[in-house]
Amino acid sequence: MEILLDVLADAWGDSVKMLPFLYLAYLLIEWLERHHGARIEQALAGGGRWGFIPGALLGCVPQCGFSAVASNLYASRVITPGTLLAVFIATSDEAIPLLAAEPSQWGSLALLLLSKAVFAMVGGALLDVPLRHVLPRSLYGGYAGHADEVDCHEEHEEHSGIWLAALRHTVEIFLFILLFSALIGLCFAWVGEDTITAALAGMGFLQPVLTALVGLVPNCAASVLLAQLYIDGAISFGSLFAGLTAGAGVGLAVLWRVNPSWKQNLFMTGLLWAAGAAAGMLLQLAGL
Repeated sequence: MEILLDVLADAWGDSVKMLPFLYLAYLLIEWLERHHGARIEQALAGGGRWGFIPGALLGCVPQCGFSAVASNLYASRVITPGTLLAVFIATSDEAIPLLAAEPSQWGSLALLLLSKAVFAMVGGALLDVPLRHVLPRSLYGGYAGHADEVDCHEEHEEHSGIWLAALRHTVEIFLFILLFSALIGLCFAWVGEDTITAALAGMGFLQPVLTALVGLVPNCAASVLLAQLYIDGAISFGSLFAGLTAGAGVGLAVLWRVNPSWKQNLFMTGLLWAAGAAAGMLLQLAGL
């Protein structure tokens, strides 16, 4: 019981420190969604064969809506598979506001965003340019040269002000952070920090393979867990990058729901995991 109370106290203290930064981050996100969301979606849909460029940049915006939008646009043959892949790779879901809430992690956050944007563009370009002529049309799917009618706008609680909406998101993610901080703290206390760290470190350059699988979970909890493990020093930057590269927020769940081709969905899911694991292992071998 004493260990439990100590862990809860430490988790509460560490989590509360993030609240001001977390609220400011969500305030900015709400403003972007309400005032520029439609323009961003139009830029994504209007990219055509070069859509992977705006897709990579827009996917870096820290919110989960764009990956869902991209899935709807792909299913309606408005955007290319490369654009969809670029958005999925660039998406980091809740990890960005979580890392932004830790001033000591701002350097890692900048490196993460820059690396993901570049990697998303490269991945999208490879899928849309050389592989377009290799993959069968039934597997490739996507852009058909025109935009079918599609309603892809997400609800962003416009009935309430941005202050209250940002506060609701902050409280939700704060509870996630508190929960995972407590669980990680309990694991470290009962199993031993050295034991867990050694087990993860013992995976070597294969560590990103595991985190990439975690990233495929279509829920913001996965990105919160990965970011928290990285902040606690349990995983490397390469492993964080792998998990967040494979993580597309709710995008994958929406893709499987709206796109009728299970072959295309399975191909995109496998490609996303492989891209994240490969990139993470390369960074791991580079010492990051």
